[in-house]
Amino acid sequence: MAQSLQLFTAPNGSFSSVTHSGNTHAHLPSSKLSFSTPPNSFALSLRPSTSSLPRRHVSTADWSPTSIEVDAVTEAELRENGFRSTRRTKLVCTVGPATCGFEQLEALAVGGMNVARINMCHGTREWHREVIQRVRRLNDDKGFAVAIMMDTEGSEIHMGDLGGASSAKAEDGEIWTFSVRAFDSTLPEHTVNVNYEGFAEDVKVGDELLVDGGMVRFEVIGKIGPDVKCLCTDPGLLLPRANLTFWRNGSLVRERNSMLPTISSKDWLDIDFGIAEGVDFIAISFVKSAEVIHHLRSYIAARSPNSDVALIAKIESIDSLKNLEEIIQASDAAMVARGDLGAQIPLEQVPSAQQRIVELCRQLNKPVIVASQLLESMIEYPTPTRAEVADVSEAVKQGADALMLSGESAMGQYPEKALAVLRSVSLRIERWWREQKYHETIEHPSIGTSFSENISEEICNSAAKMANNLEVDALFVYTKTGCMASLLSRCRPDCPIFAFTTTPSVRRRLNLQWGLIPFRLSFSDDMESNLNKTFSLLKARNLIKSGDLVIAVSDMFQSIQVMNVP
Repeated sequence: MAQSLQLFTAPNGSFSSVTHSGNTHAHLPSSKLSFSTPPNSFALSLRPSTSSLPRRHVSTADWSPTSIEVDAVTEAELRENGFRSTRRTKLVCTVGPATCGFEQLEALAVGGMNVARINMCHGTREWHREVIQRVRRLNDDKGFAVAIMMDTEGSEIHMGDLGGASSAKAEDGEIWTFSVRAFDSTLPEHTVNVNYEGFAEDVKVGDELLVDGGMVRFEVIGKIGPDVKCLCTDPGLLLPRANLTFWRNGSLVRERNSMLPTISSKDWLDIDFGIAEGVDFIAISFVKSAEVIHHLRSYIAARSPNSDVALIAKIESIDSLKNLEEIIQASDAAMVARGDLGAQIPLEQVPSAQQRIVELCRQLNKPVIVASQLLESMIEYPTPTRAEVADVSEAVKQGADALMLSGESAMGQYPEKALAVLRSVSLRIERWWREQKYHETIEHPSIGTSFSENISEEICNSAAKMANNLEVDALFVYTKTGCMASLLSRCRPDCPIFAFTTTPSVRRRLNLQWGLIPFRLSFSDDMESNLNKTFSLLKARNLIKSGDLVIAVSDMFQSIQVMNVP
């Protein structure tokens, strides 16, 4: 029999009854509602907004403000502008030569960076280790909670490192050589390496070669042994290790790419590095099937049984789209990598593919990042194009959990300004989203696979709806695994979600999900004690005040409580 939970509201706005499973009802006075079922079931308790929790005497040492940890930027926002000021959409910044120093990283953190991405396509492992150490020191010394994402290179066809140069300009009409040869000395002028040994055999004269998803285009005009001569037809900037695709008669040539493994030998070494360094997320490039994610998860469990690194599937190929739902189900999160995706499907199909991926991730309760070329012009210019602002706005409207800067923050001239644009646009569109009451139209299918999961899901759905109807100031969720916090985020409530967890790694992972403000806090299984402690600690830091209305849920025992801060 399907299990269900329904809350009914009395005319005066108080809660008067609950229905659970086989038409079992409990009718209680509107001042208080409680319902309990046998073990394996749930307990629901609701308190009216006018009540306050009984206070217990606790020593001053137990209530020290330093015993609760919250991101410094979010804390400042809450103090200055209140609950409604908080940004819900999370921001990911790729760290590169322009932002790898401690001061630059701190500037990004102050600007709202939630996740720092290191791209294993570029730089040495020692360089990446130094970046990770700086981010960790930044968190420890400055009170931030920036998570770290490691992005694998993948085994698709790509260029070499341009002989150490940061970039090279390809002009219209120039002849360039793409070669699989290993050069002992400096690369000849207008020459780039290709990592795939069969490249010269596979391409044909007349093929169109796209660099980095079409940022630069060439036409193959000749082949001489291991060298392929190409005419530049669309000029642009060549970046080290940029992805290469080639088209023939209007269709993508993908047979060789389909035969390449998703995770290369270099990727496996990079993954070992990421596990050893304790990164929070590993993003897997060019995922073709769920099997790859399952295999990697088993590998990580064998290498580091205590590791809780989350796996992000990058959706950037035709194969990814063909197996989209199974890939997202197997992953902890997904990334819409529009640059490479746009090189494999017609450009006009990219927006609809993005919307499909975002919607599916929302339904399956998986965080989703929209990435690639969000503010591409800001690599060189201090202001974005209006079209780029519209693109960012659309991603926020679709409900993406996070937006990601790539070259804009890694090597751009204005990384802080680019981040400020993402932040201001996100805040404005989120405010519009709330003004339009967009949350009222959102319905998601059930995803629970067990009785307990179904109950947790119903609890979170009900808590989010109550939060919107009662216009509460914040939702509190006490979670050891992050599951209940994630379910609340999926509901996209109108108010911010304060997610309290005891584990630093869980706190950092929650920093990727929409609307969550993750706190680190030691708590017990006594919900009343947890709430009293939380209220006191947050009031001591001027983050909440007496009279604020909150709804609290917990994954330790399934319940909903509504109350004013005493």
